[in-house]
Amino acid sequence: MRTLISTAFVSLDGVVEAPGGEPGYRNSGWTFKNVEFLPEAYEIKGREQKEATALMMGRVSYEAFSPVWPGMEEFADYKVMPKYVVSSTLTEDKLVTDWAETTILRSLDEVAALKETEGGPIIVHGSATLNRALSDAGLIDRYHLLVFPLLLGAGKRLFSDTDKDAQELKLVEHEAYANGMQLNVFDVVR
Repeated sequence: MRTLISTAFVSLDGVVEAPGGEPGYRNSGWTFKNVEFLPEAYEIKGREQKEATALMMGRVSYEAFSPVWPGMEEFADYKVMPKYVVSSTLTEDKLVTDWAETTILRSLDEVAALKETEGGPIIVHGSATLNRALSDAGLIDRYHLLVFPLLLGAGKRLFSDTDKDAQELKLVEHEAYANGMQLNVFDVVR
């Protein structure tokens, strides 16, 4: 069984929307504008590329990342690994051709079936809506959270507000940085 890892830049109040400057959100680019850059706080990002064997995202994140990430040196490892886009609306003709093999999954059942296959970890980037659906369906196995010392108020949240049973998490790695950021890695307790 493959491990599904959700990785996110998240504000202290749970917002994950537009951390890198994606248009349409009033606090867009909050990871760069509001917190001093410390390279050591982002070490996990390089490690994720080395440990992951596939990249998963929702349609909106795919449409934001696919024109940019294939040409970025800092995402070179992601360029060659298989990608999975979870979408009921994306069509094959909208897939980019310079970003390795990309498979469209049409449902959470297809995600669950993918997790049952042989292979290494699958990492989910961006994709707030997908993350909430995967979490609610019990499909996420681990969270890599870089928590920023910001309260953003409105914005897309990492976790849904669905009324459900408590989900226990086990802290397996943590670090606090001089700029106020925190790394929290949690395994989902089953």
